[in-house]
Amino acid sequence: MTEASLKGRAIVVVDPQPDFFEGGALPVAGATRTAERIAQYLLARSDEYSMKIVTQDWHLDPGEHWSSDPNFVTTWPVHCAADTSGARIHASLAEQSWDVVIRKGLHEGAYSGFDGLSQNGSTLAEELAAASIGSVTVVGFATDHCVKATALDARRLGFDVTVLLDLCAGVAPETTDAAISEMSDAGITTVSSEAA
Repeated sequence: MTEASLKGRAIVVVDPQPDFFEGGALPVAGATRTAERIAQYLLARSDEYSMKIVTQDWHLDPGEHWSSDPNFVTTWPVHCAADTSGARIHASLAEQSWDVVIRKGLHEGAYSGFDGLSQNGSTLAEELAAASIGSVTVVGFATDHCVKATALDARRLGFDVTVLLDLCAGVAPETTDAAISEMSDAGITTVSSEAA
């Protein structure tokens, strides 16, 4: 067994926020059903993880990240404004008992959960290290943006990383396929929840 496998496991649920669901400011097709599957997975298998973490886009004034004429690559319509209903945790996952909540992007665009801070001002990397986490499972929204960025950062920092593809939803098929290839090339395990 690797050293990482002897340490704890964490699951990171990326950005399950209404603005990324059908009817939101930046809707991801299938988000509602995907969130329901995430909730079912956590109900059935949360005892496999020593930490449950959720991230939130939490924009106060993110500068050029918001645009009235967005290119949908580096600039986006207004979304996940801090303290609005679109930024809260979606109802399907709101009742979960989260060990850590990471908020990112207060004053800038931020895609990775490792760019944010927890309730006590710690980074995600610091929270994982304090809990002796060796492996990280990533699910959520969107596969081709914040899931990818979070998973790649986790791998870069030395964690064993798994992305459960059926518990993620992407913005577009082409960019989602490219993201999966990029994550696989980086040494991230990309599988279904049933195979994990």
